[in-house]
Amino acid sequence: MTETFIHPQAIVEKGATIGPSTRVWAFAHILAGAVIGRDCDICDHVFIENQVKVGDRVTIKCGVQLWDGVTLEDDVFVGPNATFTNDRFPRSKHYLDPYPQTVVRQGASIGANATILPGLTIGREAMVGAGAVVTRDVPDRAIVAGVPARIVGYVGAHRRPQVSLADYAALGEGVYDTGVRGVKVYRQKEIRDLRGCLSVGEFASSLPFLPRRYYVIYGVPSREVRGEHAHKTLHQFLVCLAGQCALVVDDGERREEIVLCSPTVGVYTPPMIWGVQYKFSPDAVLLVLASDPYDADDYIREYDEFLVMLATHRSALTS
Repeated sequence: MTETFIHPQAIVEKGATIGPSTRVWAFAHILAGAVIGRDCDICDHVFIENQVKVGDRVTIKCGVQLWDGVTLEDDVFVGPNATFTNDRFPRSKHYLDPYPQTVVRQGASIGANATILPGLTIGREAMVGAGAVVTRDVPDRAIVAGVPARIVGYVGAHRRPQVSLADYAALGEGVYDTGVRGVKVYRQKEIRDLRGCLSVGEFASSLPFLPRRYYVIYGVPSREVRGEHAHKTLHQFLVCLAGQCALVVDDGERREEIVLCSPTVGVYTPPMIWGVQYKFSPDAVLLVLASDPYDADDYIREYDEFLVMLATHRSALTS
């Protein structure tokens, strides 16, 4: 079907742009300046203001209002009664010019009854849980829930059974591959006696590079995200000395989440791996060994830029 369908009891004001194959159902009201893409579903009792842009293949369920300044990119899903806002300090008869820009990026989903504060960006393929109140930007592929919304996971990140919290003690000394290119889990030597426990590794034989720098992350006041970047040339080795935290590693195709909770276990991450550290316990102490001194130019801080550089790098290797 290529024709636009507008239910007889819907109101689409003259001047609104509605793409082919889009369906506008009963009691929806779309104002004159709105732009709606192709193959969208605009369900019952949806209201869309003038300065709103909706991409292709977007689903907007019943009871949603899109106010001026909201953009939904392609393939976005908005659940029933999700609430968008565009003024942090609203007053009757007071109008903003311009309104804050709220962007829900491609493939993201907003759960039922979630509330999105003004001027935020919901990242690509992110998932906002039902009833969440989103007060800050949501990274690409993050899963957020709660009031206020906090990151509780990442889409496509799976804990590996052999490095789960319950299985650390059972791991034998050695090096374990993960499903992410070049990322390895190291179970270091451990010595236990009446005096306590000791875990040891030698740089020349136990680690895949010679460190030239270290840093320690501790006293993290909440379970919020740290890291969230890649490195062009830097190698890193991460060990949680106390408490626990989670590490997400991503090679552009595969993504895994690894729980770090033992000083006997470290994770090696090579260059061009996107990394995120989060879910820090209050007592977490994370030691990071790095192959080189700090260099701000070595960081890749945008995931889209990371994917472009990764594709360029792979193309150069195969040409």
